[in-house]
Amino acid sequence: MSNAPQVPNLRQGKLEICHTVEQEWRSPFFFRDTQTFEMVAQYAAPELTRRQSIRVWDAGCAFGPEPYSLAMILRENMSQFLFRNVKIHATDIDASDFGKLSANGVYSETELGRIPREIFERYFIAHSPGRYQLVEEIRHAVLFQLHDLLSLQPVREDFGLIVCKNVLLDFAPEQRVEVVKMFHRALIEGGYFVTETTQKLPPGTEHLFRQVTGAAQLFRKVG
Repeated sequence: MSNAPQVPNLRQGKLEICHTVEQEWRSPFFFRDTQTFEMVAQYAAPELTRRQSIRVWDAGCAFGPEPYSLAMILRENMSQFLFRNVKIHATDIDASDFGKLSANGVYSETELGRIPREIFERYFIAHSPGRYQLVEEIRHAVLFQLHDLLSLQPVREDFGLIVCKNVLLDFAPEQRVEVVKMFHRALIEGGYFVTETTQKLPPGTEHLFRQVTGAAQLFRKVG
């Protein structure tokens, strides 16, 4: 890559962020919402590492940068041995070949421009001119599959962390309530839920979660 990336910067297992306002929906870039990622690393990751099996659901993930960013953040905050227990279920309703394409983990230099140099060098290898592939350790941690959130049926019910950033904005208010209730069902006791920084919990679901920090829309399951 010709230019050193500018944000974010991962050092000593933590995210050092440059505070920016992002407006892209389903961004093709890695590490798009840096502040939220830092909060996940600070609050959720230490709790997740205490479990023998670490399950994460990234709902409405599009073409892979977000779940792979999560995988790299978790890997930076845990040992290689613990990371073997991580499985990120990345789902989307898109009927294209997104699963096959994303699972290959191959991205253009433009899409990787925000990744810190040391992270890029640790987790990517050259694939073809101007394109790079994630190392197998990270690719193996992410499972892509089709899923319709409005089915109100979770892909599993043992998640320690659920991430749903932008897709809730596509739903009617009453649909958002039902989807968030489904997420609550799918989380383990004390599990974490993350949504877009500009969003709040739908009315009628506030009692299901406790906000962990005012710096991000990061919540912990209660009840």
